[in-house]
Amino acid sequence: MYKIAVIGDRDSVLGFKALGVSTHFAYDAERANTLIKRMAREKFAVIFITEELAEMCIETIDRYKARTIPAIIPIPSNQGSTGIGMKLLNANVEKAVGINILHNDDEGGS
Repeated sequence: MYKIAVIGDRDSVLGFKALGVSTHFAYDAERANTLIKRMAREKFAVIFITEELAEMCIETIDRYKARTIPAIIPIPSNQGSTGIGMKLLNANVEKAVGINILHNDDEGGS
């Protein structure tokens, strides 16, 4: 059976616990990287991670991009979005489709 987890600061991820999601607190790249690697070994299907931590752990996250499991998904923290989640989504869609179909007009388009 596959599991779902969320990694981030306490205030951002605690609410996920009520949904039955495995919650893990991290405040730095070292702890977040360790958690991602452990969860991958333990067959977590989906790992949500706050955007701030995702930016710090981009090399680790990139190692799992080609794998089906785990899907590592950046989410905004309780402080709001940094935009990295959308950037990663755009990159993945562009890679799959060949063009950026999710372009954002605020990014230099007219």
